[in-house]
Amino acid sequence: MKNYVLILVAFLFSFGIMAQDRGSVILNAYASYTFSNNVNFDYGHLKIGDGITYGGGFEFFPQKSSSVELKYLRLDTSMDIDVPNGVIGYEDKNGDGAFNYILIGGNHYFDTGGNAVPYLGGGIGMAITEGPYGGSDTNFAWEIKGGVKIKTNSSVSVSLQANLISTIAAAGTDTYWGYWGPIAVQDYAYSYQFGLGAVIGFNLK
Repeated sequence: MKNYVLILVAFLFSFGIMAQDRGSVILNAYASYTFSNNVNFDYGHLKIGDGITYGGGFEFFPQKSSSVELKYLRLDTSMDIDVPNGVIGYEDKNGDGAFNYILIGGNHYFDTGGNAVPYLGGGIGMAITEGPYGGSDTNFAWEIKGGVKIKTNSSVSVSLQANLISTIAAAGTDTYWGYWGPIAVQDYAYSYQFGLGAVIGFNLK
């Protein structure tokens, strides 16, 4: 398997360099390893397991060094809800679930004239979370990322990148005492999922 990977890398590098042109449309295929993380809320915490995030999307270049991107990503993973003893109405739950991300954003490329071009990017959108026992919940999500794009004079490019996706979900209320008495304020839980992976791009134009 390692030999095939080395052959592929050598094949891509052998083409030389071709920067994407203004008006280019890139079909991207995404795959990354996403690390586990904990989400804290008022009555316990949720442990989201690690897994492979995968998906696809389109990247359009209105300018040579800047792009607009629309993509879909999915992470199938374990979800373990831990609730301390004595909390009435809540219980531990363990099972498998998934995150479905629909994000729109963009990238900015810092073309230095070499065959490896660093870039930074981000996006906003929604996360559709599938729970361990059915049902789903849709919440706001955002992403930041950075990496290096390896360009060739073929229609194929490879990007190595790190990204961070955060989902913000309503998680009960906090009560504060004001001048007129108790005030209920919406509380939120935040997940931060860090990933390392690659993007294979196919230039359609």
